[in-house]
Amino acid sequence: MARRLIPSFNRILVEKIVPPSQTNSGILLPKFTTQLNTGKVVAVGPGSYDRDGKLIPVSVKEGDTVLLPNYDTGTEVKLGDIEYRVYRDEDVLATIHEYRVYRDEDVLATIHE
Repeated sequence: MARRLIPSFNRILVEKIVPPSQTNSGILLPKFTTQLNTGKVVAVGPGSYDRDGKLIPVSVKEGDTVLLPNYDTGTEVKLGDIEYRVYRDEDVLATIHEYRVYRDEDVLATIHE
């Protein structure tokens, strides 16, 4: 039977991302590039309530890649063979977004108005 863990309140379930120590072609990566404490958000709780009873939703969503504190504040959870951690929403330091840097040779056309 498959299990799904839904965090309560303002908590999030994160699967830690373990970066590779070398590239596909065998180049060893510097230690500082593999030290970021990042994870993928697997599930989120509904949020927490303020003093007036208004729901404050969590700031991240499922699928987000997040930067976490270097010290492990999360609670360890193991489901099947995969280890997760449950964090509070406010423990997340940042959301990481992928981007692409374009070089001049990548540009196929320029539009001038």
